[in-house]
Amino acid sequence: MHIEDCFFVGTVVSKYSFKGEILVKLDTDEPDRYASLETLFLSINNALIPYYVEKCSMHKPGLLRLRLEDVSTEEDANFILKAKAYLPLSELPTLTGNKFYYHEVIGFMVNDKNLGVLGKVTNVNEHMAQATLEVDVNGNTALIPIVDEIILKIDRTNSSIEVETPPGLIDLYTKDA
Repeated sequence: MHIEDCFFVGTVVSKYSFKGEILVKLDTDEPDRYASLETLFLSINNALIPYYVEKCSMHKPGLLRLRLEDVSTEEDANFILKAKAYLPLSELPTLTGNKFYYHEVIGFMVNDKNLGVLGKVTNVNEHMAQATLEVDVNGNTALIPIVDEIILKIDRTNSSIEVETPPGLIDLYTKDA
């Protein structure tokens, strides 16, 4: 299993007991979806290692308590502490309407309601205060905020996104200084 075939689900944040149980802080809007995991991949030394889940329950909202096969001591749990947890992309629920996963819109064509075709999504930048679509507009990268007021429609059939950007936003990226 390769990391590009998976999605990030959370991080091992602490040990729970002396018998190797761990707590995983989930990075999701729907933590209860993961209360019955059977397997989990942990990123250890830049490799995804599969672990079978022996016991799984919600500890607190957003915090999953797990007992993993082959993790039965405090030392075993220490080894996986702070590891990133992943699941296969096939386990993502299907989204409809204007909800989308960031990875699925890479390559989608972006059409502005007022400006017409802008270009293709090359990346989604999550490392800013507001997540943005990075769109190649005539060789320049334009950043379009991912907000309901701007993203009007996701068309999965035609791999396109309809937006209505604020006046002047695209000009910031396409006008010469």
